[in-house]
Amino acid sequence: MEKYKTLEIVQANSNSQVFTLYLNRPSLRNALSSDFFSEFPRALSWLDENPNVSVIILSGRGDHFCSGIDLSTLKDSFANTKSNDDSGRSGERLRRAIKRLQVAITALENCRKPVIAGIHGACIGGGIDIVTACDIRYCTEDSFFSVKEVDLAIVADLGTLQRLPAIVGFGNAMELALTGRKFLGSEAKSLGMVSKVFGSKSAMDEGILGIAEGIAKKSPLAVNGTKAILLRSRDLTLDQGLDYVATWNSVALQSNDLAEAVSAQIQRRKPAFAKL
Repeated sequence: MEKYKTLEIVQANSNSQVFTLYLNRPSLRNALSSDFFSEFPRALSWLDENPNVSVIILSGRGDHFCSGIDLSTLKDSFANTKSNDDSGRSGERLRRAIKRLQVAITALENCRKPVIAGIHGACIGGGIDIVTACDIRYCTEDSFFSVKEVDLAIVADLGTLQRLPAIVGFGNAMELALTGRKFLGSEAKSLGMVSKVFGSKSAMDEGILGIAEGIAKKSPLAVNGTKAILLRSRDLTLDQGLDYVATWNSVALQSNDLAEAVSAQIQRRKPAFAKL
């Protein structure tokens, strides 16, 4: 397994198909550096392609989940686009730099395996970009959130403005993005941004692991297919979505998983599915 400067991958236990991907810059509140944006998609690709991985938990080392993009990364992104060329060429280089950062976050959605975010402490700016690209989100009572980019005189450009409205509603997303205000875990729950609020990080870690282990025991074809269909259906009409899932299942239903699930139900035993 590759060693990372900004990340750490840990298997729940030797028999588990649940792996945790940690943001691992605790002394800097897991601020997102240039190294992160190159390492994150590689780590997710490794987890995606590993047949021993069924579910991924995304968490943060230290006291905070993520304090956003490291300001030095922003500075470097701008500095590397400056030259004696005209503004059109400088703009094109800056656009490519932004697109590279976007690709790293979108890797969460491109990963076939479900990704569950466990949020504690700060989740600010780039942290919101990350968690809105995850499939399920949980947080602790002491967690706090902010779509902070407007206070840095920039427009959030790594996915928050595209994904957050579908999660909390257009009006709520607009208010949070324009004010940049801080909101707590309890409000995140009421907005639908997280599915549950835990009393402590230890309680959250234990609860998420139980949920992840439950998902890991299900058919990987059904789990991965459910994620893929839900994500794809965001961009389709109802009729198009129904047609897409029919096409998907015309292949998936030919697997042995359906017969195994039915047999297990009849025999009142736990199903045993092949790895993907």
